[in-house]
Amino acid sequence: MKIIIDDKIPYIKGALEPFAEVIYLPGNKTTPEVVKDADAIITRTRTSCNENLLSGSTVKFIATATIGYDHIDTDYCERAGITWTNAPGCNSKSVEQYIASALMALAEKKNFILKDKTIGIVGVGNVGSKVARMCEIFGMKVLLNDPPRARTEGSSGFIGLDEILEKADIITLHVPLNQDGEDKTYHLADESFFAKAKKQPIIINSCRGEVTDTHALKSAVKSGQISGLVIDCWENEPGIDLELLDLVDLATPHIAGYSKDGKANGTMMSVRALSKFFELGINNWKCKDIERPESTDIFIDGTGKTTQQVLAEAIFATYDIREDDRRLRASVETFEKQRGDYPVRREFPTFNVYCKINNIKTINKLKQLGFRL
Repeated sequence: MKIIIDDKIPYIKGALEPFAEVIYLPGNKTTPEVVKDADAIITRTRTSCNENLLSGSTVKFIATATIGYDHIDTDYCERAGITWTNAPGCNSKSVEQYIASALMALAEKKNFILKDKTIGIVGVGNVGSKVARMCEIFGMKVLLNDPPRARTEGSSGFIGLDEILEKADIITLHVPLNQDGEDKTYHLADESFFAKAKKQPIIINSCRGEVTDTHALKSAVKSGQISGLVIDCWENEPGIDLELLDLVDLATPHIAGYSKDGKANGTMMSVRALSKFFELGINNWKCKDIERPESTDIFIDGTGKTTQQVLAEAIFATYDIREDDRRLRASVETFEKQRGDYPVRREFPTFNVYCKINNIKTINKLKQLGFRL
């Protein structure tokens, strides 16, 4: 058996060598010639798994170690008899952490209190549901929009996109990229989207770049239809629009889900899925030796600080989005390298918080976020 694996997928080396010839390659080096006699591919979003790549090959199974799978031509795979799998929810806690840091940074920059704000969450799947819970911990009013879930589960608890645009101070996007159909999300945030925004909201995109129309985004910022912008996912990555970069409050190189925990989950889910398909007997395989930051202890003196200030201090100690923003602006041409060589980031449960504070409400919120106290 022969398996082609993207060489940026962590913690996987050694897992499959006992069962197969394993070849590690950069995503853009995974060519038809390479996969022609392969049995399986484990990949990321940078490799398009379509007819051009797979036609005439012996590939039977594709696993992508990512939530998104729009880089896989699922219709072709079905016709060709190729089984595929993704890793739903693998990095949902990582994106939650990213949004937490973004909200705290925005609140500090623009001088507002989160519990006074209404946030609209567009897409309430594995990621969006965790973001919703986190925003409730912050005391924010949370509005949910998810048409597929509303059709399946009933409309209770969900509202239409127009109502989100009417009522939300902040709108965060967590939808898959659908090019067409009833739930089309390609250029969901277009000129008409921004024209309906009543409260000059802040927009956050950490799902897919093509969900937003770059031209419409730039116009919305310039005209004041929106009052702020956080972008992790860009159209035409890595060749991002430099004019748009200059207009955003926080810019990052598609790393919202790049905690070591999220990456390990994606790798684990891919290996287990491949094991089940080929009956390798490692269906409970786990990643080993996940890196940790130099210190996992956070010391906070909460004397005279608000709950938001304490939460912000704890969140920034685990991940400060402003550092990623500075790196990208300083070297936009190394967009892909910044993703490939991303620093160690661990999620909230990795950290112990030692907090000098008597406010039980604040302590409970830290615990609810996942910190160990």
